[in-house]
Amino acid sequence: MSLLEKLDKSNIPQHVAIIMDGNGRWAKKNNKARVFGHKNGVKSVREVTEGAAQAGVKYLTLYAFSTENWNRPKAEVAALMQLLVTTIAKETKTLNKNNIKLQAIGDLKNLPGNCYSELNKAIDSTSTNDGMTLVLALSYSSKWEILDAVNRLLNDVKASDNKEIKVDEAMFNRYLCTANIPDPELLIRTSGEYRISNFLLWQLAYSELYFTPILWPDFTRENLWEAIADYQSRERRFGKTSEQLSS
Repeated sequence: MSLLEKLDKSNIPQHVAIIMDGNGRWAKKNNKARVFGHKNGVKSVREVTEGAAQAGVKYLTLYAFSTENWNRPKAEVAALMQLLVTTIAKETKTLNKNNIKLQAIGDLKNLPGNCYSELNKAIDSTSTNDGMTLVLALSYSSKWEILDAVNRLLNDVKASDNKEIKVDEAMFNRYLCTANIPDPELLIRTSGEYRISNFLLWQLAYSELYFTPILWPDFTRENLWEAIADYQSRERRFGKTSEQLSS
């Protein structure tokens, strides 16, 4: 029996988020340039996307490029953007074949024109798919998202006749990039680093965190299923006691 078959299908996380880390170290380990690691990381994106769909995950969010990544060497950023364009164009057909919808979150208008255009084409092409949703976090950081949400909310309040609006969680959620996406139940980070790196800070409030030393280009669908199996072994209390949950 495969690990996939052993998973409890009634307890699959609806939303899995992944910090794909370790491409550069994987390349260095193989005596190659960092871009070589990013190119091989694309294979893991395909592998894990298919594995998530097989397991019954409804939303898979991949941290592909942070706002801080713009500070990397210009040659690496340019290569990453070109790789992104090529990959999106190449994989759109596969997404449609597997009934997967593509979405993106982040400061998308900060992307190069050809990248932004290719991304929107793919989003439009897959918009009617109703299987799993693949969410790419591009030019994204959680602090940027929260500040952007606050500023747009303030602008709406200023334009409103009602100056006594009380902001609650539900209202604030509507201004986030993830407004129509459930919060992740499981966050995975590869490469052995133990930090969140400015990713979905608001949304991860009660997510289960799973850290693995595996570098991203070596991460397979079986590794994803291992993370889901670990998730299923945990008790999620949301501030309550075990006794409250069992009763």
